[in-house]
Amino acid sequence: MVVFPSAKINIGLRIVEKRPDGYHNIETFFYPVALADALEFVVRKDNRRHDTLRVTGLMEEVDAENNLVMKAVRLMRQSFDFPGIRIHLHKTIPVGAGLGGGSSDAAGMLRALNRYFGFGLTPEELRSFAGRLGSDAPFFIDNTPSFAEGVGNILSEFPLDLSSYHIALLWPNLNISTAEAYAGCVPCHTGLSLRQLFNLPVSEWRGRVVNDFELNIFRLYPQVGRIKMALYEAGALYASMSGSGSAVYGIFREEPVLPHELSRYLLNTGGLT
Repeated sequence: MVVFPSAKINIGLRIVEKRPDGYHNIETFFYPVALADALEFVVRKDNRRHDTLRVTGLMEEVDAENNLVMKAVRLMRQSFDFPGIRIHLHKTIPVGAGLGGGSSDAAGMLRALNRYFGFGLTPEELRSFAGRLGSDAPFFIDNTPSFAEGVGNILSEFPLDLSSYHIALLWPNLNISTAEAYAGCVPCHTGLSLRQLFNLPVSEWRGRVVNDFELNIFRLYPQVGRIKMALYEAGALYASMSGSGSAVYGIFREEPVLPHELSRYLLNTGGLT
């Protein structure tokens, strides 16, 4: 069975407060984009209950046992009995880019196992499983535009439609850990909420819909900030770093023709997957 777990971008991200458990409450908007990994599994013919994972693409050297895909399989085995499987994950979503690739792969594995073996789990039950693998993993079960709160796990529908725009997604070949990103941030919750700001037209988001990670990440990695500004110079209505970085995207009214210094970082263009 083959599935194609897709990436997401964060449109705005506010770090609201630090929680007693050490995590942070945030508010952000998750939006799926046309960039996906390929995830395939086949049932072992030798009837062994041993699972294996091979990874190719952007992430060839991995600790397979600690990969979120394998964690998803082991989690399902706690509740269901099914044969051993051989898994192949081909990565086109970069790691440490703020695009949710690992969580999307995990959610894709849960959905694929549920469908192939007929476990009968509802979307709500799948989201519960996914929440044990990553704070943003529940989003990828339904993979529809959602406003996210808490640690990114409290989702609600929000009528934001960007299908008439073009999204250019760029990655400067940097891997930024979430821990590194949070280390330089101070929680602050002032001004209009993101929910209110999203009622504004996209052309008015610049300077209002902000990502609280940008200030520290741009200080540590100036090239990320330069890419954002270059997207504006190329005509983007709105540009931002996604999540904790390092990917940056621009929203354009028409399909952009990017200069070479930007196009060499291009991952994909488009809207919804």
